[in-house]
Amino acid sequence: MARAGKALKQVLDKYGISQNRLAVTMGIRRGNVNRWVKETRDPTAEAVYEIRKASIAINPEAAFNFMRLYLEDSDVEDEAQS
Repeated sequence: MARAGKALKQVLDKYGISQNRLAVTMGIRRGNVNRWVKETRDPTAEAVYEIRKASIAINPEAAFNFMRLYLEDSDVEDEAQS
């Protein structure tokens, strides 16, 4: 749980994208983005798609990295290192 929030926080910080800018681009309230970033609520699958879509409009590289971080399977990486 909260993988999307962690990925989103990293990407927003790395690319200097404000929560407000993402929210405006998505057409939602900034409070929703804030809850995802603070990991008090997970975005739905539809919201993850919308985050990706909005991120592409803002910065395609940020969108790519958000999806990479979100879909990354840390359990597989841990097993590979064993």
